[in-house]
Amino acid sequence: MVRSDARENRARILAAAREALSADGGASMNQIAQRAGVGAGTLYRNFPTREALALAVYQDEVARITGAVPDLLARMPPLEALRHWTADLVEAMRRKHGLGDALSPGAHQAISEQSYGPVVAAITAILNAGKKDGTIRADADPGDFLQLTGALWRAASGPEDRSPRMLALILDGLRTPPQR
Repeated sequence: MVRSDARENRARILAAAREALSADGGASMNQIAQRAGVGAGTLYRNFPTREALALAVYQDEVARITGAVPDLLARMPPLEALRHWTADLVEAMRRKHGLGDALSPGAHQAISEQSYGPVVAAITAILNAGKKDGTIRADADPGDFLQLTGALWRAASGPEDRSPRMLALILDGLRTPPQR
C-alpha cells in the first residue's frame, strides 16, 4: 500500500514531467524535480532513469485517454464522443513528440506496441456504441480509424490547424448512409 503523500508526489512528478518534456524533450531530471516541488531523491526513488520517467508519462497519458471513453459515451452521442476523444488523442500525440526525444528507439517501439491495444479497444467501444444506435456505419473498423487519424496529429497545429476540418471529414465518412 502506497502512502497518500507518495502517491501525490508521484502524480506531481508525472504532471511536471508531462509539461516539461512536452515543451522541451531535453528537460533535465533536476528541472522536472524542481517543477514538481520534490527533491531529486524523491524523483529518482520513483523513476530511476529519465527513460523510466518518460515511459511512465506516456503510459499515464494513454490510460487517461482510453479511460475517458465510458464518461464520454455517458454524456454524449457516439459520434460526438468520438470527436472529443479523437481531439484529445491528437493533442496527446502532438505532445508525445517531446516525450519521444527522451526515449530510446527500442523503448519508443515498445510503448507504441503496448498502447496500440488499449487505444484500439477505446475506439472499438465508441464505434460499437454508434453501430448499436445506428449513427455509425456497420463496416467502420477501429484500425482503419486509427490509421486515418494519424494524419491529424501530423498536421501542423496553430492558427492554420487543419486537423478539426480533417476530423470532420473522417467522422462524416463514418456516418450511416441515409436510407434510399
